[in-house]
Amino acid sequence: MEWTGARYADTPTAEVRTWINAEPQRVWALVSDVDLMPTMSEELQSIEWVGGCSGPAVGATFVGHSKHEALGEWATTSHIIEYEPPRLFAWAVEDLQCPTAIWRFRLEPRDGGTELSQWMQMGPGRSGLSYAIDRMPEKEQKIVFVRMREFEQSITATLEHIKKLAEA
Repeated sequence: MEWTGARYADTPTAEVRTWINAEPQRVWALVSDVDLMPTMSEELQSIEWVGGCSGPAVGATFVGHSKHEALGEWATTSHIIEYEPPRLFAWAVEDLQCPTAIWRFRLEPRDGGTELSQWMQMGPGRSGLSYAIDRMPEKEQKIVFVRMREFEQSITATLEHIKKLAEA
């Protein structure tokens, strides 16, 4: 696990990697199944494809409905920006030019299995976290630190879930 950045304007990032004893195609089938994502996340409750989309492709859009004890409930629109089976899948949240976050899975064949990484970047676009920072600017670094730790934990749990399913 690693993460960089201390302030929201720094567009902090987090990345977690794991090795999975399964071929990339098997792992890809799980990673690219957006409908499966809510089962791997405590925060993401459901997704729905919009704009006539029914599955991942560059330009496809889906809405994610999320819930967090401290942040409440919200929905975000995600736009798939990279889709290269079986190695790369990424989406930008909300505004394509100034996203509130970017999420990316990367798969690489390694040692008879697959190295899977999930990476995310917070910002640069304003998100719900921005409003908390506006209310308590003196606590920005702590707010960002806590949220990035939550993302790290969530990513770790997601990768463990994918690993378990792929190796089953």
